[in-house]
Amino acid sequence: MSMDIIRDTEIQQIHQKFSDYPIVAILGPRQCGKTTLSRQFIERYPFSETHFFDLEDPRDNYALDNSMAVLGACQGLVVLDEIQRKPDLFPALRVLADQNKGTKYLILGSSSLELVKTSSESLAGRISFLELGGLSLRDIPSTDFDKLWIRGSFPKSLLARSESASVQWREDFIHTFLEKDIHNLGINIPAVTMHRFWSMIANYHGQIYNSSEIGRSLGVSEHTSKRYLDILTNTFIMRQILPWYSNTGKRLVKRPKVYFRDTGLLHTLLSLESKEGLFRHPKLGASWEGFALEQTLTLLNMKEKPAYFWATHAGAELDLLIFIDGNPIGIEFKFSETPKITKSMRIAIEDLSLSKLIIISPIQKQFKLEEKIVVSSIHDVTKILHP
Repeated sequence: MSMDIIRDTEIQQIHQKFSDYPIVAILGPRQCGKTTLSRQFIERYPFSETHFFDLEDPRDNYALDNSMAVLGACQGLVVLDEIQRKPDLFPALRVLADQNKGTKYLILGSSSLELVKTSSESLAGRISFLELGGLSLRDIPSTDFDKLWIRGSFPKSLLARSESASVQWREDFIHTFLEKDIHNLGINIPAVTMHRFWSMIANYHGQIYNSSEIGRSLGVSEHTSKRYLDILTNTFIMRQILPWYSNTGKRLVKRPKVYFRDTGLLHTLLSLESKEGLFRHPKLGASWEGFALEQTLTLLNMKEKPAYFWATHAGAELDLLIFIDGNPIGIEFKFSETPKITKSMRIAIEDLSLSKLIIISPIQKQFKLEEKIVVSSIHDVTKILHP
């Protein structure tokens, strides 16, 4: 694979957003390709002038201490990389966006919660957000499917020259994140504590999160355990899928399910370095579920839209519940080429009034099990829901 994978979908999304807003924010984990995407966008849609500020560069950071004067003199496109390092720029951007009507601002950030909160308050009506993950199935040839699953979606991990180089990159990423990145976000948690938490939560991947149990294991409160999970969620490492509450009168599970958004990081924390090792590991099914879930949400352009799971205390459950044009769609993830209809599926169809239930499996060609139940590959789910 080429080291220069062009992310056409995201380039077009940025272009479209700039048609309606003066400011576009690309949010995603470090090293997912935000800076590369910004340069690809500029190459595709060149401006009369382009000004790039890297706020991790002390020179650029210092220059923007006088932000109104420096940015006020810029025309065309202004790119502000790692914007979370200088959140006091948001009030200035509000004024500049109103005054300099011909100038566009592309801001890149690695932390979602405070960035979105701050920018939404200061830039309401002037900014649109694009959440960027790693590479997806639409970015790679089909022959690299297993590589994307095993190595994960971070470009430098996926495109590494060898399996060992990919593993080393992921180990370095985890080390840097724990030792440096979370501290740069103003989060003061010892690296050894957060590493223990990561290792524990790897065993919860694809399961309902038990904050009190993890808290006891770490020797911290349930509240602190939840806070650690929120930190990893807000830095795009974890995904929390919230439960859907329906008025069936049944006792429903009300805690979130948790997934590593990148299966490469999950595999590294589980000390899995190859496909062979993964296929012998008890977390094989959960790894597939997390990979298929993240890719499905990406291909359906639903990473920023509500998505739920559903479960009753009696044992019925549904991996993913989404709504398309108001219609409830159920999705199950099964690592089997011959998945079967289960009692849970029938209960979910009835209780949630599902218009369709899709079982996503590692198959080549979709087929129907019943009128409302279809078995599909990850690739083909968009054809079913957007024919």
